[in-house]
Amino acid sequence: MPAEDHRLTTREMAQFVVNGYLRFDGLVPKSINERVLEELETIHAAKMRQAIESVGMDASGFPEPPPGAVRHPESLTPLSECYPPPSVVGEMLRLPQVQGVIESLVGTDPRFDHDFVHYIPAEHPRGQHLHVDAVIDNRHPSFDIQLFYYPTEVAPGAGGTRFVPGTHLRHTRAEGVARYQHLLGEQQYSGSAGTVLICHQALWHAGQPNPSSQDRWMYKIRLNPQVPQVRLWNLEDFDTMHNDARDHTFAHMRKDSVAQILRTMLPWQQGHEVRYEQMERARLWRYLSGDEHFDVDFYHTRIEGRTRANAENAR
Repeated sequence: MPAEDHRLTTREMAQFVVNGYLRFDGLVPKSINERVLEELETIHAAKMRQAIESVGMDASGFPEPPPGAVRHPESLTPLSECYPPPSVVGEMLRLPQVQGVIESLVGTDPRFDHDFVHYIPAEHPRGQHLHVDAVIDNRHPSFDIQLFYYPTEVAPGAGGTRFVPGTHLRHTRAEGVARYQHLLGEQQYSGSAGTVLICHQALWHAGQPNPSSQDRWMYKIRLNPQVPQVRLWNLEDFDTMHNDARDHTFAHMRKDSVAQILRTMLPWQQGHEVRYEQMERARLWRYLSGDEHFDVDFYHTRIEGRTRANAENAR
């Protein structure tokens, strides 16, 4: 099936707006998962060698890439030019089911920003602090995506990626959340080989120590959109799901609409704070849907109505 047959639905896009990620268990087939580790080992060694050499240290302990190794893409390269055959990583990225998800969020040929191989040996005691990856300015609704690919199984309790759903719309600096631990509603990834998480660039996350007896691998790639991210997904359910501003909790609330999905609150979002979350979500959905009048529970509409009235009275 071509990539367009695997594009996200309107419902899935609304869930991405709420959670800041989508999860696809076992998306990549076993035939790729079993062959990709050798290539990831080569990429990992090359990156470690490059990092050590960049600070003037001796990198002789890291082997040179073997003859015929896949050439690593440079930043700002179109994704279509990254990892050509015989790259197994490229084979994974060109799967229609992977392409369909990518295209739904950042378009048909996004730009390669950077990648990283997260290799955590068995019984490794150290991990990362909670952080946000390379956010430049998250006041604009456009966003990059980060693809987290797990080629091997990660068992519960084996220290899989820690992340906090819904945090992608919080304005923070990269290290500004480093001190936070044990947040209400945070998740620790575990799952089968071939699982892919597609994350908003600003989702709070961290690599964890690996207390298990198995090495842990995760490949991350960040992609920049090169087109407006407006209605790129499968729109078959758009007209039935997309609501107008009258979808209001205290008036004509629909039971199955984008607004109803955007009202879904996560454990750490409580009390009247939810109103601010809904406004941020509605602002992002306005961009994605191309509907500048979209609203959830009248919050934006109320403010904009006063602004228009004030402007008219000032004439």
